[in-house]
Amino acid sequence: MDLFGTAGIRGGVEERVTPSLALAVGRAVGAEIRSRADESSPEPTVVLARDGRVTGPALAAAMEAGLAAGGVEVRRAGRLPTPALAHASRGRYGVMLTASHNPPTDNGIKLFRDGTEFDRDAERAVEERVADEAAVAPWDEWTEATRTDPLDGYLDDVREYAARFGAPLDGLRVAVDCGNGMSAPATPTVLRELGADVVTLNGNVDGHFPGRGSKPTPETLADLRAFVADANEGVENPGRPASHGSDGAKAWDGEGGEAGETEGFAFGIGHDGDADRIVIVDADGEVVHEDTVLAVLAERYTRESDAADPVVVTTPNASGRIDERVRAAGGRVERVRLGALHEGIAAVREDAAEAGALGEAGAVGESGAAGEVGDDTRVVFAAEPWKHIHVAFGGWIDGVASAAVIARLVADEGLEALRAPITERPYRKVSVSCPDDAKETVMDRLETTLPDAFPEAAVDTDHGVRLEFEDASWTLVRPSGTEPYVRVYAESDDVDDLVAEVEGVVEDAVAAA
Repeated sequence: MDLFGTAGIRGGVEERVTPSLALAVGRAVGAEIRSRADESSPEPTVVLARDGRVTGPALAAAMEAGLAAGGVEVRRAGRLPTPALAHASRGRYGVMLTASHNPPTDNGIKLFRDGTEFDRDAERAVEERVADEAAVAPWDEWTEATRTDPLDGYLDDVREYAARFGAPLDGLRVAVDCGNGMSAPATPTVLRELGADVVTLNGNVDGHFPGRGSKPTPETLADLRAFVADANEGVENPGRPASHGSDGAKAWDGEGGEAGETEGFAFGIGHDGDADRIVIVDADGEVVHEDTVLAVLAERYTRESDAADPVVVTTPNASGRIDERVRAAGGRVERVRLGALHEGIAAVREDAAEAGALGEAGAVGESGAAGEVGDDTRVVFAAEPWKHIHVAFGGWIDGVASAAVIARLVADEGLEALRAPITERPYRKVSVSCPDDAKETVMDRLETTLPDAFPEAAVDTDHGVRLEFEDASWTLVRPSGTEPYVRVYAESDDVDDLVAEVEGVVEDAVAAA
């Protein structure tokens, strides 16, 4: 039984993610937790939350029933952003009912253990128990759920963590498009508490997503982009308080009042339905490439780490601009399959521990902006496009923490200055039709034919076939996990020529399969 994809269980509620499935998964999770109960495991308690989707309450009721009949304590948290649920699962377990950026007809199930998503082995164990129709616990071990409200504590911790970076916001004006999702009670609150002047769009939680599509893209963020661009037209220093001089002190108009008001917006933020994704919009209303945002954060974490071997974990489809900036800051990049950042972090730590190079991990607030007190190998940041794990804060993807950290960096240096060192080459993604049953044969062939076609390139076949060239151009070919295609990703100053050549090699491999 294959229930889990790259982001938990997800699909339409009428045919896949039904209350019956939620009940079965809840019972299976309860049985799995009870089977793992020992001194090294988190406490057998599950925090249960959902996003704002219309189908959330029914699925939550079914999940709660399954967990309670499975014999574990349940803490009902109601509606939360996914990162807040992950934060609440530290030292215990968590279940989040969300389909993230999918349409309102969908819902999903994500499982957490001690602040980190279940790895593939744990997901398989749950799948097996669902398939075997895991038995309920003895009648006298069934539980009754209690209510918990972890949002405020999470927001306090985000604010405290972000305050270690950049500069105070002090009236910095930011536009936030919450997309009627679960960032609405989170990101605007944190930014305001950090001192920003925040204007929200689609700031009410509504599971129909009436304001725009839940996935934040250049198209769905058209209103936010226009809102920022129009507000900034003719404004010399948009989003910066006019009442502050270059030294940060307030200026006065000579009649007892403050000189001027803040005009425009320094930048804009767009989130998805559960607040794990983030998109940044610049002062011109243009979407900043997701890999540029990733590179900014990766370089900052690498430079501010005191580890001798700082590591950034990312995915095969992430840009070479990340490698460039991390190397310039003295670190290195490791890649892991899509949807498995948490597994990549664990793998680096295991390798370092085996080599005796893993320093002691420091808690938030200890020395070093990335929270390390060791001096050897340390994962300082992990991310794939739009989704970031701030490792020293927690092991989960967190768009709210990203918003807070980025805002303080912008307040300190400005968005354009943060982007300036990053080489932004043209990027393309194309799909080549390929029957699902031919993908394995095609990829086997491409492991030979692609390197033969580009003998000057460095080759990595861990997650598809990735070729990297001396000028930092790169291409990745990998099979789609959900559709009958082989994907081609490329980034190069001559990206059209590179894509055309790679696409031709892929088409030949498909034809020969």
